[in-house]
Amino acid sequence: MRSVALAVTDGMLHFELSLAYEVFAAAPAGVTVPWYDVTVCGPAAVRVGRFRLEPDHGLGELSRADTVIVPGWADVDEDPPADLVEAVRAAHEAGARVASLCTGAFVLAAAGLLDGRRATTHWAHTEVLAARYPRVQVDPDVLYVDNGSLLTSAGKAAAMDLCLHLVRRDHGSSIANTVARRLVVPPHRDGGQAQFVTTPVPAPDNHPLAGLFPWVIERLDQPLTVTDLARQARMSSRNLGRHFKSVTGTTPLQWLLTQRIRHAQELLETTNDSIDTIAATTGMGTATTMRRHFNRTVGVPPDAYRRTFRSTMSP
Repeated sequence: MRSVALAVTDGMLHFELSLAYEVFAAAPAGVTVPWYDVTVCGPAAVRVGRFRLEPDHGLGELSRADTVIVPGWADVDEDPPADLVEAVRAAHEAGARVASLCTGAFVLAAAGLLDGRRATTHWAHTEVLAARYPRVQVDPDVLYVDNGSLLTSAGKAAAMDLCLHLVRRDHGSSIANTVARRLVVPPHRDGGQAQFVTTPVPAPDNHPLAGLFPWVIERLDQPLTVTDLARQARMSSRNLGRHFKSVTGTTPLQWLLTQRIRHAQELLETTNDSIDTIAATTGMGTATTMRRHFNRTVGVPPDAYRRTFRSTMSP
């Protein structure tokens, strides 16, 4: 998936476009794997927000890309341009992986690519998307949806989550985390995490769970329970669950499992430890248990994942 084409036209949102370019255009320092070749494709000079943009190529070049990124579409009450819709459809038919950011999902839906598939967009526009394209299975709650060769993200910052997810798919968790550190953003939020939480994430010094998160990360090898987490946070299990839902959009146990899986990914990429050893190190107990959780979460068995990212592992 080396070549990445950003599809642009008048009416695109500059935030999502800039975000995608920042992730894919330059490899972070110290990353030696072959990085992405990024091009910007559009019909001509286009207006993106208040900026004028000169594309590298026409929209027809999208069909030559491995991955096509469709940024957010500013006015969802208007149909996206027919030439953009056709170019995105042709690119997917040619074998490209196509990902929309925010309201870019309206372009994919107009192209018929999301028919019969689960998809998402910014929570403020999910009802419009579902009403206009009833064959699309719109999920209004999640950060992003990965259908393999078709991916959609929720609004604004969730576009970063999807872009990092693509880097993780292509290069592994360790390199995706390196990109996240360069951009000073959280390295991983699950696609299934809620778009909208009841309160914003507080500042580190007044976050009710601020001390709990690093405490858990340092003890992933231990058989932690909700009771253990609640005791450490000095609150009841019920209050702990409410705080987790408010801040992360998920439950304590689901969050804990996600941390174990991500740590296992890094160990599979960077060490030669056996599956049994990694299962113990990440608190998943046995290789059998780890394989079950890993396969269900990542989509492939740990052994297959390790072979895929063998080139990034230490000797």
